[in-house]
Amino acid sequence: VIAGAYVQEGKVQRSALVRVVRDGIVIHEGQIASLRRFKDDVKEVATGLECGISLVNDNDIQVGDVIETFTEIEVAQKL
Repeated sequence: VIAGAYVQEGKVQRSALVRVVRDGIVIHEGQIASLRRFKDDVKEVATGLECGISLVNDNDIQVGDVIETFTEIEVAQKL
């Protein structure tokens, strides 16, 4: 399943983690399987552009779902 998406804010990177939100509830967290702009595989898509997103192990994407991308950064603890 490929979701047609419009990037409203920031940018979507293929290496980012995603969370699918439906009606304010997170229904899936995972990774991006493929990110496409028209027929081309791309590494990132900027604000205001359309793209196609396929997720790993999630085929239940519906109209109105919000796909949020994020990155986890590990920070060393300071004492």
